[in-house]
Amino acid sequence: MNDDLTRLVRRAEALLDRVDALLPPPPRAIDWQTTLAARWQARPGGRRALVAVEHPQRLDLDDLQGIDRVKTALDRNTRQFLAGAPANDALLWGSRGTGKSSLVKALLTRHAAQGLRLIEVDKDRLVDLPDIAAATAGLPHRFIVFCDDLSFGSDEPAYKALKVALDGSVSGGRERLLIYATSNRRHLLPEYQEENALTRHVGEEIHFAEAVEEKIALSERFGLWLAFHAFDQERYLSITQHWLARLGCERPVDDWREEALRWALTRGSRSGRAAYQFARDYAGRLALGETP
Repeated sequence: MNDDLTRLVRRAEALLDRVDALLPPPPRAIDWQTTLAARWQARPGGRRALVAVEHPQRLDLDDLQGIDRVKTALDRNTRQFLAGAPANDALLWGSRGTGKSSLVKALLTRHAAQGLRLIEVDKDRLVDLPDIAAATAGLPHRFIVFCDDLSFGSDEPAYKALKVALDGSVSGGRERLLIYATSNRRHLLPEYQEENALTRHVGEEIHFAEAVEEKIALSERFGLWLAFHAFDQERYLSITQHWLARLGCERPVDDWREEALRWALTRGSRSGRAAYQFARDYAGRLALGETP
Protein backbone atom coordinates (compact mmCIF):
# COMPACT_ATOMS: atom_id res chain seq x y z
CA MET A 1 0.00 0.00 0.00
CA ASN A 2 2.81 2.38 0.92
CA ASP A 3 4.60 1.63 -2.38
CA ASP A 4 1.40 2.31 -4.35
CA LEU A 5 0.89 5.59 -2.53
CA THR A 6 4.50 6.62 -3.15
CA ARG A 7 4.17 5.90 -6.88
CA LEU A 8 0.91 7.86 -7.01
CA VAL A 9 2.50 10.88 -5.32
CA ARG A 10 5.46 10.78 -7.69
CA ARG A 11 3.18 10.61 -10.73
CA ALA A 12 1.16 13.54 -9.41
CA GLU A 13 4.34 15.56 -8.85
CA ALA A 14 5.56 14.75 -12.36
CA LEU A 15 2.20 15.84 -13.80
CA LEU A 16 2.33 19.11 -11.87
CA ASP A 17 5.85 19.75 -13.15
CA ARG A 18 4.60 19.32 -16.72
CA VAL A 19 1.68 21.68 -16.12
CA ASP A 20 3.98 24.28 -14.55
CA ALA A 21 6.21 24.15 -17.61
CA LEU A 22 3.25 25.00 -19.83
CA LEU A 23 2.11 27.98 -17.77
CA PRO A 24 3.41 31.46 -18.60
CA PRO A 25 5.96 32.84 -16.17
CA PRO A 26 4.68 35.10 -13.39
CA PRO A 27 4.77 38.81 -14.19
CA ARG A 28 7.94 40.61 -13.28
CA ALA A 29 7.90 42.81 -10.21
CA ILE A 30 7.12 46.35 -11.29
CA ASP A 31 9.75 49.03 -10.85
CA TRP A 32 7.51 52.02 -10.27
CA GLN A 33 10.45 54.38 -10.54
CA THR A 34 10.55 53.71 -14.29
CA THR A 35 7.05 52.31 -14.90
CA LEU A 36 4.27 54.87 -15.20
CA ALA A 37 1.28 52.61 -15.85
CA ALA A 38 0.10 49.04 -15.29
CA ARG A 39 -2.95 46.86 -15.92
CA TRP A 40 -4.71 44.68 -13.38
CA GLN A 41 -5.01 41.38 -15.25
CA ALA A 42 -6.15 37.82 -14.67
CA ARG A 43 -3.40 35.24 -14.40
CA PRO A 44 -3.49 31.43 -14.73
CA GLY A 45 -5.32 29.77 -11.89
CA GLY A 46 -7.70 32.67 -11.44
CA ARG A 47 -5.14 34.85 -9.74
CA ARG A 48 -4.76 38.50 -10.71
CA ALA A 49 -1.73 40.76 -10.70
CA LEU A 50 -0.39 44.08 -11.90
CA VAL A 51 1.32 43.87 -15.29
CA ALA A 52 3.47 46.80 -16.42
CA VAL A 53 2.51 48.77 -19.53
CA GLU A 54 5.83 49.11 -21.28
CA HIS A 55 4.94 52.03 -23.54
CA PRO A 56 1.95 53.99 -22.22
CA GLN A 57 0.42 56.57 -24.49
CA ARG A 58 1.95 59.99 -23.75
CA LEU A 59 -0.37 62.94 -24.30
CA ASP A 60 0.29 66.61 -23.66
CA LEU A 61 -2.32 68.36 -21.54
CA ASP A 62 -2.02 71.47 -23.70
CA ASP A 63 -3.09 69.49 -26.78
CA LEU A 64 -6.55 68.90 -25.33
CA GLN A 65 -8.59 71.77 -26.72
CA GLY A 66 -12.13 72.89 -26.05
CA ILE A 67 -12.44 71.33 -22.58
CA ASP A 68 -10.72 73.97 -20.46
CA ARG A 69 -13.22 73.93 -17.59
CA VAL A 70 -13.13 70.19 -16.96
CA LYS A 71 -9.39 70.08 -17.63
CA THR A 72 -8.77 72.68 -14.93
CA ALA A 73 -11.07 70.91 -12.45
CA LEU A 74 -9.54 67.45 -12.86
CA ASP A 75 -5.98 68.81 -12.85
CA ARG A 76 -6.69 70.64 -9.59
CA ASN A 77 -8.19 67.51 -8.03
CA THR A 78 -5.14 65.51 -9.10
CA ARG A 79 -2.73 68.07 -7.64
CA GLN A 80 -4.64 67.96 -4.36
CA PHE A 81 -4.27 64.19 -4.36
CA LEU A 82 -0.53 64.36 -5.02
CA ALA A 83 -0.10 66.89 -2.24
CA GLY A 84 -1.78 64.56 0.26
CA ALA A 85 -4.77 66.92 0.54
CA PRO A 86 -8.40 65.76 0.33
CA ALA A 87 -9.42 64.81 -3.22
CA ASN A 88 -12.37 63.09 -4.90
CA ASP A 89 -12.95 60.10 -7.14
CA ALA A 90 -14.05 61.44 -10.52
CA LEU A 91 -16.59 60.47 -13.16
CA LEU A 92 -15.95 61.92 -16.63
CA TRP A 93 -19.13 61.49 -18.63
CA GLY A 94 -20.50 62.76 -21.91
CA SER A 95 -20.23 62.64 -25.68
CA ARG A 96 -17.84 60.23 -27.33
CA GLY A 97 -14.59 61.56 -28.72
CA THR A 98 -14.50 64.65 -26.52
CA GLY A 99 -11.29 63.82 -24.64
CA LYS A 100 -12.40 61.99 -21.50
CA SER A 101 -9.84 59.18 -21.47
CA SER A 102 -7.24 61.40 -23.16
CA LEU A 103 -7.48 63.82 -20.24
CA VAL A 104 -6.66 61.11 -17.70
CA LYS A 105 -3.66 59.97 -19.76
CA ALA A 106 -2.48 63.55 -20.22
CA LEU A 107 -2.59 64.11 -16.45
CA LEU A 108 -0.28 61.11 -16.03
CA THR A 109 2.16 62.71 -18.46
CA ARG A 110 1.93 66.06 -16.65
CA HIS A 111 2.35 64.72 -13.10
CA ALA A 112 4.43 61.54 -13.43
CA ALA A 113 7.49 63.36 -12.10
CA GLN A 114 5.51 64.22 -8.94
CA GLY A 115 4.84 60.52 -8.28
CA LEU A 116 1.55 59.93 -10.10
CA ARG A 117 1.03 56.45 -11.53
CA LEU A 118 -1.89 54.86 -13.42
CA ILE A 119 -3.50 51.44 -12.99
CA GLU A 120 -6.00 50.43 -15.67
CA VAL A 121 -8.81 48.17 -14.44
CA ASP A 122 -11.78 46.57 -16.19
CA LYS A 123 -15.11 47.39 -14.60
CA ASP A 124 -15.68 43.81 -13.41
CA ARG A 125 -12.42 43.90 -11.50
CA LEU A 126 -13.13 47.05 -9.49
CA VAL A 127 -14.18 44.64 -6.75
CA ASP A 128 -10.45 43.83 -6.50
CA LEU A 129 -9.65 47.31 -5.24
CA PRO A 130 -8.53 45.97 -1.83
CA ASP A 131 -6.07 43.65 -3.63
CA ILE A 132 -4.81 46.53 -5.76
CA ALA A 133 -4.33 48.60 -2.63
CA ALA A 134 -2.38 45.73 -1.06
CA ALA A 135 -0.22 45.37 -4.18
CA THR A 136 0.76 49.05 -3.99
CA ALA A 137 0.99 49.35 -0.21
CA GLY A 138 4.13 50.94 1.16
CA LEU A 139 5.05 52.64 -2.10
CA PRO A 140 5.75 56.37 -2.14
CA HIS A 141 3.68 56.91 -5.29
CA ARG A 142 0.03 57.81 -5.65
CA PHE A 143 -2.18 55.84 -8.01
CA ILE A 144 -5.13 56.63 -10.23
CA VAL A 145 -7.25 53.52 -10.74
CA PHE A 146 -8.58 54.16 -14.24
CA CYS A 147 -11.70 52.46 -15.60
CA ASP A 148 -12.42 53.50 -19.18
CA ASP A 149 -15.84 53.38 -20.85
CA LEU A 150 -17.64 52.38 -17.67
CA SER A 151 -21.28 51.35 -17.97
CA PHE A 152 -23.54 48.57 -16.75
CA GLY A 153 -26.46 46.67 -18.18
CA SER A 154 -29.76 46.92 -16.39
CA ASP A 155 -29.38 43.42 -14.95
CA GLU A 156 -25.70 43.54 -13.96
CA PRO A 157 -24.96 43.22 -10.26
CA ALA A 158 -21.37 44.50 -10.61
CA TYR A 159 -22.36 48.11 -10.03
CA LYS A 160 -23.16 47.29 -6.39
CA ALA A 161 -19.55 46.29 -5.84
CA LEU A 162 -18.48 49.60 -7.34
CA LYS A 163 -20.73 51.49 -4.94
CA VAL A 164 -19.05 49.73 -2.03
CA ALA A 165 -15.60 50.63 -3.36
CA LEU A 166 -16.53 54.27 -3.86
CA ASP A 167 -17.96 54.44 -0.35
CA GLY A 168 -14.46 53.70 0.91
CA SER A 169 -15.15 50.25 2.31
CA VAL A 170 -11.64 49.10 1.56
CA SER A 171 -9.19 47.78 4.13
CA GLY A 172 -6.11 49.98 4.01
CA GLY A 173 -4.25 51.83 1.32
CA ARG A 174 -7.24 53.73 -0.09
CA GLU A 175 -5.69 57.07 0.79
CA ARG A 176 -3.15 56.53 -2.01
CA LEU A 177 -5.73 55.42 -4.58
CA LEU A 178 -8.31 57.44 -6.49
CA ILE A 179 -10.81 56.11 -9.03
CA TYR A 180 -11.17 58.01 -12.30
CA ALA A 181 -13.81 56.55 -14.63
CA THR A 182 -15.12 57.60 -18.04
CA SER A 183 -18.56 56.87 -19.43
CA ASN A 184 -20.93 57.99 -22.16
CA ARG A 185 -23.74 57.67 -19.61
CA ARG A 186 -24.25 60.17 -16.83
CA HIS A 187 -25.75 57.58 -14.47
CA LEU A 188 -23.75 54.59 -15.80
CA LEU A 189 -26.93 52.55 -16.29
CA PRO A 190 -29.56 52.58 -19.06
CA GLU A 191 -32.52 54.86 -18.34
CA TYR A 192 -36.06 54.16 -19.50
CA GLN A 193 -39.07 56.39 -20.06
CA GLU A 194 -41.30 54.31 -17.81
CA GLU A 195 -38.95 54.87 -14.87
CA ASN A 196 -39.21 58.64 -15.25
CA ALA A 197 -43.00 58.31 -15.56
CA LEU A 198 -43.08 57.01 -11.98
CA THR A 199 -41.41 60.18 -10.65
CA ARG A 200 -43.81 62.10 -8.40
CA HIS A 201 -44.18 65.82 -7.71
CA VAL A 202 -45.04 66.58 -4.08
CA GLY A 203 -45.63 70.29 -3.79
CA GLU A 204 -42.48 71.91 -5.13
CA GLU A 205 -40.39 68.80 -4.51
CA ILE A 206 -39.47 66.09 -7.03
CA HIS A 207 -39.52 62.52 -5.67
CA PHE A 208 -37.70 60.22 -8.07
CA ALA A 209 -38.88 56.68 -8.65
CA GLU A 210 -36.94 53.97 -6.83
CA ALA A 211 -35.20 52.76 -10.00
CA VAL A 212 -34.10 56.29 -10.87
CA GLU A 213 -32.86 56.87 -7.32
CA GLU A 214 -30.75 53.70 -7.56
CA LYS A 215 -29.09 54.89 -10.74
CA ILE A 216 -28.43 58.38 -9.44
CA ALA A 217 -27.04 56.92 -6.20
CA LEU A 218 -24.28 55.10 -8.08
CA SER A 219 -22.92 58.06 -10.02
CA GLU A 220 -23.27 60.40 -7.04
CA ARG A 221 -20.69 58.36 -5.16
CA PHE A 222 -18.10 59.97 -7.39
CA GLY A 223 -17.25 63.22 -5.63
CA LEU A 224 -16.31 64.97 -8.86
CA TRP A 225 -18.74 64.91 -11.79
CA LEU A 226 -17.35 66.36 -15.03
CA ALA A 227 -19.52 66.70 -18.14
CA PHE A 228 -18.06 66.59 -21.67
CA HIS A 229 -20.47 68.06 -24.21
CA ALA A 230 -20.45 67.67 -27.98
CA PHE A 231 -18.45 70.31 -29.85
CA ASP A 232 -20.11 72.85 -32.09
CA GLN A 233 -18.78 73.45 -35.58
CA GLU A 234 -16.44 76.32 -34.74
CA ARG A 235 -14.87 74.47 -31.84
CA TYR A 236 -14.39 71.40 -34.01
CA LEU A 237 -12.63 73.50 -36.65
CA SER A 238 -10.48 75.17 -33.99
CA ILE A 239 -9.34 71.77 -32.69
CA THR A 240 -8.62 70.66 -36.25
CA GLN A 241 -6.49 73.76 -36.82
CA HIS A 242 -4.55 73.06 -33.62
CA TRP A 243 -3.69 69.52 -34.68
CA LEU A 244 -2.74 70.59 -38.19
CA ALA A 245 -0.32 73.11 -36.70
CA ARG A 246 1.10 70.46 -34.35
CA LEU A 247 1.68 68.24 -37.39
CA GLY A 248 3.55 71.01 -39.19
CA CYS A 249 0.73 71.84 -41.61
CA GLU A 250 0.23 75.61 -41.58
CA ARG A 251 -2.46 76.01 -44.22
CA PRO A 252 -5.22 78.65 -44.39
CA VAL A 253 -8.50 77.47 -42.92
CA ASP A 254 -10.28 77.93 -46.24
CA ASP A 255 -7.99 75.28 -47.78
CA TRP A 256 -9.29 72.47 -45.58
CA ARG A 257 -12.48 73.73 -43.90
CA GLU A 258 -15.05 72.06 -46.17
CA GLU A 259 -13.13 68.80 -46.27
CA ALA A 260 -12.87 68.74 -42.47
CA LEU A 261 -16.63 69.25 -42.17
CA ARG A 262 -17.32 66.42 -44.61
CA TRP A 263 -14.94 64.22 -42.59
CA ALA A 264 -16.98 64.87 -39.43
CA LEU A 265 -20.25 64.30 -41.29
CA THR A 266 -19.20 60.83 -42.43
CA ARG A 267 -18.50 59.93 -38.79
CA GLY A 268 -21.65 61.47 -37.41
CA SER A 269 -19.68 63.47 -34.87
CA ARG A 270 -17.80 66.76 -34.63
CA SER A 271 -15.53 65.31 -31.97
CA GLY A 272 -11.96 65.98 -30.95
CA ARG A 273 -11.12 62.47 -32.13
CA ALA A 274 -12.53 63.21 -35.58
CA ALA A 275 -10.55 66.46 -35.73
CA TYR A 276 -7.33 64.64 -34.82
CA GLN A 277 -7.95 61.88 -37.36
CA PHE A 278 -8.71 64.34 -40.15
CA ALA A 279 -5.58 66.38 -39.35
CA ARG A 280 -3.41 63.25 -39.59
CA ASP A 281 -4.99 62.25 -42.89
CA TYR A 282 -4.66 65.73 -44.38
CA ALA A 283 -1.09 66.30 -43.19
CA GLY A 284 -0.11 62.80 -44.35
CA ARG A 285 -1.36 63.41 -47.85
CA LEU A 286 0.52 66.69 -48.00
CA ALA A 287 3.70 64.92 -46.90
CA LEU A 288 3.35 62.60 -49.91
CA GLY A 289 3.00 65.57 -52.21
CA GLU A 290 -0.67 64.94 -52.82
CA THR A 291 -2.82 68.05 -53.05
CA PRO A 292 -5.89 67.51 -50.85
